[in-house]
Amino acid sequence: MKTYCVSLAVGVLVGVIYALVQVRSPAPPIIALVGLLGMVLGEQIPSLIQQAWVKEGSRQFSMQAEVKPRSRGTDATCAQVPERAIPRRSGSERGR
Repeated sequence: MKTYCVSLAVGVLVGVIYALVQVRSPAPPIIALVGLLGMVLGEQIPSLIQQAWVKEGSRQFSMQAEVKPRSRGTDATCAQVPERAIPRRSGSERGR
């Protein structure tokens, strides 16, 4: 933002100097500058919409996750095996 302010200040300074020396500025007329401003602002709109869309989608996803909590062991793909049935390796077997 600081860069934009410095750029604007320098532009105003040069404009004042041009007016004092009575030199016509090579800049386009004000209507062209307003059109250019519209183009710059319009260029930002798709990214703003995309960011809002992504935030809305992630919020809906988190709300759905809260509504439908999964309880352990109810998934059909998981086999329900008691912990005692799973053999544990001793410290000497882990290194092999």
